[in-house]
Formats: sequence, structure tokens, C-alpha cells
Amino acid sequence: MEDRDTGAGASEVGASSASPGPSGPGTAGWQQRRPTEPRSADGQAGDATHHQKGKPKKRRKRRRGRKVFARDEAPQGNRSPGKATVPALEARQPAAPAISPVVPAPRPEQGTRRPPVHELPVFAALDLGTNNCRLLVAVPTRHGQFRVIDAFSRIVRLGEGLTANGRLGQPAMDRAVEALKICGDKLRSRKIRKARLIATEACRSAENGVEFLERVEREAGLKLEIIDRQTEARLAVSGCGSLVERDTQGVVLFDIGGGSSEIALIDLTGRRSPRLANHIVSWTSLPVGVVSLAERFGGRTVTRDTFAAMVDDVAGRLAAFDGRDRLSHLKASPNFHLLGTSGTVTTLAGVHLDLERYDRRRVDGLWMDRDSVDRMVERLVGWDFQQRCANPCIGADRADLVLAGCAILEAIRAVWPSERLRVADRGLREGILSELMADDGVWRNDGRGRQ
Repeated sequence: MEDRDTGAGASEVGASSASPGPSGPGTAGWQQRRPTEPRSADGQAGDATHHQKGKPKKRRKRRRGRKVFARDEAPQGNRSPGKATVPALEARQPAAPAISPVVPAPRPEQGTRRPPVHELPVFAALDLGTNNCRLLVAVPTRHGQFRVIDAFSRIVRLGEGLTANGRLGQPAMDRAVEALKICGDKLRSRKIRKARLIATEACRSAENGVEFLERVEREAGLKLEIIDRQTEARLAVSGCGSLVERDTQGVVLFDIGGGSSEIALIDLTGRRSPRLANHIVSWTSLPVGVVSLAERFGGRTVTRDTFAAMVDDVAGRLAAFDGRDRLSHLKASPNFHLLGTSGTVTTLAGVHLDLERYDRRRVDGLWMDRDSVDRMVERLVGWDFQQRCANPCIGADRADLVLAGCAILEAIRAVWPSERLRVADRGLREGILSELMADDGVWRNDGRGRQ
């Protein structure tokens, strides 16, 4: 089952064979004992085609990778000192060591062309979640930005049956390993400067999570690290920094996952730091996501009573969150809003836009007002399973999960009511790439401060 991901079919730019690199505790790496064969671009690259006389020669347009804006800086005006942050989330993770060192690209002078992609250092981020396996490969561009040059995304449902059994099932592990083999091939086909490969809630909570990752290392040649919930919350914030505008005073950022849901409260009334994660004043990770909630309450046939029961279940968990009132002084401000990064909110956005096919460019960064969100949730609750399957922004792969996600969203909106919700089609992978590039210093001398 392929997941939607606009970069999944991106042409490979500057591909080269990766050399072995060091790896250490807590740092993702991959082994080199599975050589990969050179890939072709569907037999199209380098084909010699003869054109008939008089007919114009067709020109092929090269597909460009999407730009991702990772910057979250703001002018350092005359503002009051920043609020205290949560120490556990302030702690920085150690930077991953270089996996395949390359000569740093020279600093571009003003007025000169940007260095070709193959001259830029390449970074990679892989996120193995409860529902999806996702990879991004990118190169840095202007300060705080990067361009995705390759990507992969597949729905693997690694956490299928985990709620009932406490263990990862064999079919689920097989699906995940096959997807990770593809990711491994992609990584080994490039000279990667630094990478971080993470696993989240499914591997965190499963009795055989560590055992499964040992199998991944043997069969796919990838060494994944299981991150804790604090790190997951911080990475989600780091990945969405550019969607928080400069006049924003407060944000509740939430990431509705397959097995857990991370929520971070962000206070920006003080002096703004270059890293949005430094402004987290409270956070929580609920041990419930779309897969686990749907398995407990049912996802195919969801009555209004069932939906209400799901909302109540999540609301009870949020009631135990001690820090949920840390932004009470900002909830009435027009500069306070919700920011959602998950398949639930991107699906709602796609249905709201009535898209015939999911389009990340139209969804990422979209603003939805309170009434629009109300209407979309009401519409989905009123649809039966087949109607959900028929919608191009939901499809059969998500039709049994989307209402569980809506229930989590409704519980969040009840605690932090807001007139505006911003939709983010980005998350952990973008956060990993932003932190890897910042820690590596690739943006340090490239014209910092330019807009």
C-alpha cells in the first residue's frame, strides 16, 4: 500500500555509492553488505530517440524536488524575556556523526549560481511509525531551507493488532521490513553526509520491538533508534517551525499518530528563539492514536454514539494532563491558533478543498476556520465506510482510521478552542532534517539573515 507523498517519485539527483561510515549508540546508520544495483529512471534516461524530419524535438522537463522551509526565526525586537521552557524538551540530542563525509560546498557569492545539487551535502531522515514508513533525502539550500531530492512513503500498519496482543504481528513486521529494504536501497545509492533513522510508538510499546529492529538490521541493513516521546514531540515542533508566523503569540501543536498523539504548547510572547522547540512550555504524549483507537472502538462501522465514545476516551486522557492550562492567557488572542500535523488534518483539508486528487502543495500551510473544521468532521461522521473509501483524499487505506483521528482532533479542540487551525503536511522527518543541518552548520555561512 503506497502512501501519498509528493516526493516519492522524485528523480534521483547526484546519486553516488555510499561509503561505510561510523555509527554509535543512539545514532542511526546502515550496513554495506547488501550492494545495490544501479537504478534507471524507467529506461528513459539516456535513451537515443530519432525524430522524423520536420517534427520539433520534444524537450523533457526535469522534475524539481520540493522546497521545504524549515526556518522559524523572527526579528529580535524589543520584547520581554522568554518564558521558561520544559527542561526535558530543551535538551538537545547529540548530532549524528558523519556517515559519508564529503567536501563542504563552497559558499555561494552574491550574483553567482547556486551550486549543483550533486555538490551539496546530502542528509536523510527515516520515520518508522505505527502506520507508515517514510523517508526523506534532502540537500540544504538557503538558510533554514532544504530541497527534497528523494522520498518514499508506504502504509505498513506495523502496529496492527498491537493493542490486543502487546506484540508486533508477523505480517505487519514483514510489510515493514519490505518497505525498509527499499529505503535501504535508496540510502545506499547516495553519499549521505548525516542521517537519522527513528522508530516510534509501535516499537516503543511492543514486547518484541527491539527484537524486530534487530531483524531490520539483519535483513534491510538499517539500524533504527527508538526515540522517546519527548524527542518525538520536539521533532514534530522542529518540523513545523516555518508555519508559525511572526506575529503568533501562542500555538498548540499536535501530531496525531498511529499509536500515540503528541501535543506541545508553545508560548511566543517573549523574545523569539531561532528554534521553535525552545518555546515549548508544556507537552504531553497520549498513548492513543488512530490505529489503537480504531482497533478498540471499531473503524469500519462508526455510529455517532461510537464516535462520541471515542471522543470521551481521549478527553479523559487530556483531563489528566497537568500542563494543559499553560496557554490559558492566550486562548482568546487572535494570534493564538492550533497547528495540526497528521494524516487526519491533511485528510480533512483535502475533503474541505474538494480535491479530486490529494495535492500537498494546496494542503500544506492551509488555514481552516472553526466552522470549516466543524463541517468537515460532521460530513465524515455522516459517511459510511464505502463513502469514505470513495473519497480520493481518504481511500481504502485510511477509511477505517480517519474517524478515530477526527475523534482525537475533537477532544483536542474542546480543550484548546481556537478560531483557526493550520494544516501541516510535514512532521518528524522535516524536524530531523532541520536539526541535522543546523547542527552540521551547513547554513552557518550562506548569507544568514536573508529573506
